[in-house]
Amino acid sequence: METTGLHLWLVLWKAYQALRCHAERHIHSVGLGFSDFAVLEVLLHKGPAPVNTIGELVHLTSGSITAAIDRLERKSLVARGADPSDRRARVVRLTEAGRALIECAFRDHAAAMEAATGGLSAAERGAAVALLRKLGRSARER
Repeated sequence: METTGLHLWLVLWKAYQALRCHAERHIHSVGLGFSDFAVLEVLLHKGPAPVNTIGELVHLTSGSITAAIDRLERKSLVARGADPSDRRARVVRLTEAGRALIECAFRDHAAAMEAATGGLSAAERGAAVALLRKLGRSARER
């Protein structure tokens, strides 16, 4: 078995592509795009947040996150409001419709990702998570 860093990177990239494809197919099946799903998921799990914070968490540029928030606001899934601690900032929150949609979509997405990773046992997934975290920390330090 080849053990070079380049080979590991290629295997990781191919596995990521396969998982992302599976995830995107599922996300699209619930009527959302990948970035809109990511924004709604952040709001579901982190609560209301400033636009720029959401953008950083979902890895979108300021223009892209603004477009995503505008799109979700037009669908009445999110609402913008004043930040009580900083009048210059705008905070985004889920609407009732947005919360209902993302709670259901996220639950279904979790099940879809369980199926996608079903080729590994729980112990193998745990080992993979630990090794990938170690790899990520090591790569950041270089």
